[in-house]
Amino acid sequence: MANDILSTSCDVKISDKQKQGLAYIQVDNLVKKFSDKPDSLGLEGLSFGIEKGKVTAIIGESGSGKSTLLRLIYGLQSPDTGEIRLNGWKVPGPEDKLIPGHESMRLVSQHFDDLNTYANVWENVASRLSNTNLQEKHDKTAIALNSLGILRLAKQRVVDLSGGEKQRVAIARALVTGPEVLLMDEPFNQVDASFRDHLQQDIRRIVHEMGITVIMVSHDPAEVLAMADALLILKEGKLQASGTPFEIYNIPPNAYSASLLARSNLLNAKEARFLLPDVRVNNTIVIHPEWIRAEHATNGAFIVVDVFFKGFFEEVLLEHTHLQLRVINYAIATYHVGERVDVSILRYVDC
Repeated sequence: MANDILSTSCDVKISDKQKQGLAYIQVDNLVKKFSDKPDSLGLEGLSFGIEKGKVTAIIGESGSGKSTLLRLIYGLQSPDTGEIRLNGWKVPGPEDKLIPGHESMRLVSQHFDDLNTYANVWENVASRLSNTNLQEKHDKTAIALNSLGILRLAKQRVVDLSGGEKQRVAIARALVTGPEVLLMDEPFNQVDASFRDHLQQDIRRIVHEMGITVIMVSHDPAEVLAMADALLILKEGKLQASGTPFEIYNIPPNAYSASLLARSNLLNAKEARFLLPDVRVNNTIVIHPEWIRAEHATNGAFIVVDVFFKGFFEEVLLEHTHLQLRVINYAIATYHVGERVDVSILRYVDC
């Protein structure tokens, strides 16, 4: 007789038929509170799915619950209600295991807590493997170090490395055992901007080559827009948006998501009617700076109040009475403080 549900003392796997409707990592009605107070920080009713072999980024302001969600997915904490499943199996919490943390996952913290700073790079990575087969241990360690471009640092002590190099060691240490899921908490927080792109490229390459699933937490949209396949946006423990970076950036479901991904112009109905007199507006209007064109005009409605040089473009701040707009200009030194301009709106999103 076929069993619809298979169970052990602390883990439950659903049937293959039930599994067909689930994502690789499925989160349903997740709630986690840290006190009984109404304003307690935590997570409230989160439901979403994460695809296998993709990079998913969890972003939001400080205190939004990003790191808490990551720890719940890994099994370091248990939800108050709701559940998390990996490939159909319920993720056990710390009350179910002597050593918390899912055996198919590895977590890289932002403070390198897992590293032995006075051991060398090779020892830090190799120590994750058993001594049953020394040749295999040697080969796997070399492959892990080489995949992160740090094989040349094998004999250096971790304490003597830069922040970016330590981050690479931490990731190599996590990958050497061949996990299915790699969790990263603010992975670029201590990496210099000049090395950030290279590390992002290496992680994308590893995802492609190994088929590993990556879930990362970040507060910086610049880190994830080009790197992530999917975004989860949190605010005060609630899910504000989920989808691809392209979808959420170009069609933000709410003003918070828009402002988190870009220095977007958020206009109320009155302000929007001034710019778009022929459009009926009842909600917040989102206009990214690059969706506006400014044109020199002697009697223009807006005045240039500031210009910020950004390298290959400049950000121009315009003002009309109490309405301010940020505009991206790719022709450097075109606008000057005090001159007047008119604007045209190329795109907008009514949230």
